[in-house]
Amino acid sequence: MKIVLLTAIGVGGATVIGSLLGFVFKKLSHKFSDIVLSFAAGIMLSAAVLGLILPSLEYGGKLNLLIVIAGIFTGAVCLNLLDKLVPHIHRLVGADKEAHNNANLSKVLLFVLAIAIHNLPEGIAAGVGFGSGDTSQAIIIAGGIALQNIPEGMVIIAPMLSAGVKPARTFVCALVTGLIEVLGTLIGYFAVSVSSLILPFALSFAGGTMLYVVSDEMIPETHAHGNERGATYSLLAGFSLMLIMDVLLG
Repeated sequence: MKIVLLTAIGVGGATVIGSLLGFVFKKLSHKFSDIVLSFAAGIMLSAAVLGLILPSLEYGGKLNLLIVIAGIFTGAVCLNLLDKLVPHIHRLVGADKEAHNNANLSKVLLFVLAIAIHNLPEGIAAGVGFGSGDTSQAIIIAGGIALQNIPEGMVIIAPMLSAGVKPARTFVCALVTGLIEVLGTLIGYFAVSVSSLILPFALSFAGGTMLYVVSDEMIPETHAHGNERGATYSLLAGFSLMLIMDVLLG
């Protein structure tokens, strides 16, 4: 349990570290933002497939294959429904000046909720990995998610500041999103600890949410500003890094 708690804090703390770097590099160019987010997308893609979905298939049997596929689609649909209720952060920051100057509490809460949509399932994915009993593989998944959280934490700061949110409140929001990821990790761990029967579904569910985020949010965002080639190679680099970690630490 101790290692799970430390990992949860590490995963959530990576978002806060990234946000601190975001304050240092306030004015990120679209090109830099696209590159680091694509790198993060590659890490998430690899973690989803290698660390969650493929292990969920190891329980064998045709019925398990159906359970895994159902888990992938259920995870994606759940995140899709949440996304409709609270749009992701890049959809909240538009070109309209009035929105940029609106720093009231409801705006801040909307930002926090939007980021939470992304962070909660990532935390659950990290926790579910520990429920499989393979600690080394779980640490690889959590490490990949933490690596992904650093560049993501960097790129969420500038939009919040441009929306009129004060720096101190922006940091509090980043801290809250990190705590949400800690909570998600613990939820994922305890969910599969209660019953190992749900493990294949839980692993594939977590993998499905991550695949949804990569496909629906990260790739379109990083390919929208003319930096498609660099973003593509950056995604491949992130994916390859997770492959290396899987081979060396697995």
